[in-house]
Amino acid sequence: MSADPSARYYVLEHHPENGTLLGFWMYLMSDCLIFACLFAAYAVLGRNYAGGPSGAEIFELPVVALNTAFLLLSSITYGFAMLTMAKKQKGATLVWLAITGVLGACFLTLELQEFAHLIAEGAGPQRSGFLTSFFALVGTHGLHVTFGIVWLVTLMFQVVKHGLTPENGRRLMCLSMFWHFLDVVWIGVFTFVYLMGVLP
Repeated sequence: MSADPSARYYVLEHHPENGTLLGFWMYLMSDCLIFACLFAAYAVLGRNYAGGPSGAEIFELPVVALNTAFLLLSSITYGFAMLTMAKKQKGATLVWLAITGVLGACFLTLELQEFAHLIAEGAGPQRSGFLTSFFALVGTHGLHVTFGIVWLVTLMFQVVKHGLTPENGRRLMCLSMFWHFLDVVWIGVFTFVYLMGVLP
């Protein structure tokens, strides 16, 4: 044992192994509770039309299916980004991240167009309980995708500046979990809101 008392308190690594990932899993679980509450609200209010339009009258499934394809493809491209990151291929990682961001932006564009069309047709969130819960659920998911894109662009700048360091790898892994989580939530939205919404 060293005679220097300070040596007993020297820590080589102050960051616990996998500490960030554990903390981020805890955040995702709290996000699950938010979406669970929104799904529950939609389950209660989803048939309260108040004389307004129903889902069968306003939902355009081909457009929603295209939007779903954009988001699911973005999940695949992010997976390729993680594979190239593991191989320390900085350029390829940035390309796949950029493609992921573009697909996410396409998803948001179609979603905003859908919202604008519904509001222009007088089917805004104040029209009925069904539309209030619809806009709250789908809008909250869209807001998460927006934050995800901002986060993705920020990480791209970090990778350009500092490279594929262990810290950036950890951040990209957290964003990967977040992005795939949004895909899972959207599959629930697509099934529970859109597909079941067009049923009589």
